[in-house]
Amino acid sequence: MDDLIPGLPDDLARECLVRVGFDQLPATRRVSRQWKAEVESPFHHRLRRTRPLLVLAQAAPPFAASGPAHKYAASATPASYRLVLHDVSTGAWAAMSPPPPFPGGRLPLFCQLAVVGEGPRRKLVVLGGWDPETWAPTAAVHVYDFLSGTWRRGAEMPPPRRSFFACAAAGESRWVFVAGGHDAEKNALRSAAAYDAEADAWVAMPEMARERDEARGVCVGGAGFVVLGGYPTAGQGRFMGSAESFDPIAWAWGPVQEGVIEEGLCPRTCCAAPGDGEAGTRMYMVRDGHVVAREVDGDAWRPVARVPDDARAMTAVVAIGDGRVVVIGSACHGAEQAVHLLSEDGSTSSWTRQPMAPEFVGHVQAACCVQV
Repeated sequence: MDDLIPGLPDDLARECLVRVGFDQLPATRRVSRQWKAEVESPFHHRLRRTRPLLVLAQAAPPFAASGPAHKYAASATPASYRLVLHDVSTGAWAAMSPPPPFPGGRLPLFCQLAVVGEGPRRKLVVLGGWDPETWAPTAAVHVYDFLSGTWRRGAEMPPPRRSFFACAAAGESRWVFVAGGHDAEKNALRSAAAYDAEADAWVAMPEMARERDEARGVCVGGAGFVVLGGYPTAGQGRFMGSAESFDPIAWAWGPVQEGVIEEGLCPRTCCAAPGDGEAGTRMYMVRDGHVVAREVDGDAWRPVARVPDDARAMTAVVAIGDGRVVVIGSACHGAEQAVHLLSEDGSTSSWTRQPMAPEFVGHVQAACCVQV
């Protein structure tokens, strides 16, 4: 068998390959059959030092370059959303290739993002949303393979076509859970379904105990799916403070938990740290201008830090593990977005404002974290 890199022992060659950036892995696979087998192996991914990346559904700039017409573009055309990657460690930004079926690379409005799998099987799943041309709800599912750098069309979401549903991936498994939302007649839903990203198939789930439109979905403890808040058909806009938890092993919902969040509080800023360690059992949200945290088996939220003034109008909150949380927002509605990283170490916490290029300051509709 030929050397991985001519003239170098294989152990040194592997040290070189594990230093290849995640964005260069698709090109690395195409160098040779040996390199393809190497970078696809679980052993290679165990050697790599993972770091968190944010995946954002972000409004694209009307024009790629600045110019005299740039300031007039925002009011001339509706917002067009694209997928963007942000490396929290280096501050780098990059636009992702769009799913192919959408004209001009425009994402569905209000689509959901989830990351499944581990190591070489890690994938991004884009689910549902509204067609950017007709604003009709779509059942489309698209799956992006981080290793090959390619998209594929996934099995469509089962009926009814739903909007503003709760969604989350179960740790590093292959499952993405969907629950609640509303149908085309604005009826809040109790139904739920699970997407198996490896088998490209949907599996029916039991219904929740309550209708939950505009609920928030998070996965905690590495696997459990929690649906927070939402409101029923008869209570449009009156958010409940209860939650329901789904156990993927028992394939059943637990009893309704009352008072998990405040009654009347929109749960859209709720998030949970990825993984199954101690950080993976903690939920975060923004309340009254402060980041607050709660252990899954706890009974109260504790204050962590006040949100910076230039991010008070929040659009997304993402927990990335190790006591770190990203808050994305602006000083006021319609202003340029700012990204702040919160680091918590024991009883102290601090904020770091992430660098942003002008083409990446657009409004963020959805966000998730991937470890690559």
